[in-house]
Amino acid sequence: METQKIEALWTHLHWLTVLAQQGSYTTAAQRLGVSKAAMSQRIADLERAANVQLVQRTTRSVRLTEAGQRLVDDMRAPFEQIAHSFAGVRDLAGVPTGLLRVTAPVAFARQQLVPRLADFLRAHPQVRIELDLSDRLSSLAMEGFDLAIRHTAAPPDTHVAWTLCTTRSVLVASRGYLRRRGVPREPHDLALHDCLHYPRIKDAPAWHFEPKSAVSKLAGLRVTVPVSGPLAANNSEALRDAALSGLGIALMPDFSAQSALQSGKLVEVLAQWRPVGAFGEHLYAIRPYATHVPRAVAAFVDWLRGALAPGFSAKP
Repeated sequence: METQKIEALWTHLHWLTVLAQQGSYTTAAQRLGVSKAAMSQRIADLERAANVQLVQRTTRSVRLTEAGQRLVDDMRAPFEQIAHSFAGVRDLAGVPTGLLRVTAPVAFARQQLVPRLADFLRAHPQVRIELDLSDRLSSLAMEGFDLAIRHTAAPPDTHVAWTLCTTRSVLVASRGYLRRRGVPREPHDLALHDCLHYPRIKDAPAWHFEPKSAVSKLAGLRVTVPVSGPLAANNSEALRDAALSGLGIALMPDFSAQSALQSGKLVEVLAQWRPVGAFGEHLYAIRPYATHVPRAVAAFVDWLRGALAPGFSAKP
């Protein structure tokens, strides 16, 4: 094939790599900002030019043929180098610019991130943010995210992680609930209470506690308490709202409880004990390893670290 004809197919080849990443014409088209029909036509044109089938289509998804996979594998490194080179050139302007695709947990994003974003966007008017609110652990490279904010015990070794701030777990209830049911004095008292918990698929519901004071006669002791209650939810915002309605005692990250505690609508329970193992102790900004970090990503991470540095004091 003549060099000129091959050059005319460079865009088609790039679209094929995006299709391989996304696994469907619909999501690949959305990723590229084009119509599904245009996406399908480009791949068909590429197959005619190569004189071989590159994609196997089913009613639900697509997958590459052996020839298609070989082509994508061979192109992966060159396209990554092109993206790296362009990002470096773009950053020579010295001003953060472009689209920043970020994924963050639902409760944290709604309660802590979104209310703060206006400050960042006003300071960096040439940056646009596309925010995905999801508790699902996304594949950043496969789904095209530049950055993930994650509440976890340890970030993945295959990614670069910046610590944004520390967090802690808090046990909370409404004053009305505590008046009706009494105030727990020690962790084992929770067996007599309605406990609102975050479900863990493989484990029976249980909360773990350690005494806060290092000089306590209980130092080093860990107490495990089986819990039960009328509601389990895999979202800390839902647990907070259930606690506000007086449904029971809830365990959640401090960033979800902060506002309700500061207003006095919720109070901390068993404040002399530290819940352990329920949620991560840090918030991280995470991205796949790369030798070059786009200026917009670096600016956003720096801003996040400053904005979140005070933490989430649970004291009213």
